[in-house]
Amino acid sequence: MGNKQTIFTAQQLDAYQDNPFRQRIAEVFSEDGEGNMTLDDFLDMFSVLSEMAPRDLKAYYAFKIYDFNNDDFICKSDLEKTLNKLTRNELTEDEVRMVCEKVIDEADLDNDGRLSLEDFQHMIVRAPEFLSTFHIRI
Repeated sequence: MGNKQTIFTAQQLDAYQDNPFRQRIAEVFSEDGEGNMTLDDFLDMFSVLSEMAPRDLKAYYAFKIYDFNNDDFICKSDLEKTLNKLTRNELTEDEVRMVCEKVIDEADLDNDGRLSLEDFQHMIVRAPEFLSTFHIRI
């Protein structure tokens, strides 16, 4: 067991730099909530984003990343921000509104017009591709 250096390929670095959520990810994992990450914060992030992390842990942090206003719910404005980041603002306002309404309609188990962590986890269970996409390969 020597000192094994991790070498990042140009493709891996480009994938991170091109991630529309990179600032939000740093904010969620940083202790100060501003994106200023300590080594421990960075290691926590890599642990959660590893391929071996459990689904519930990944779902919890994905929920936190999409909860832009930090109110412990994913509301319509959170979904709009998420969708605009994912599509790089290529959808019209009507398309964004329609997708957001559809997501809330399908995932909101208690019909309060927003997604709780429980609603979000239930939705993730029905999305088998979630585990294969919410990770960083090293």
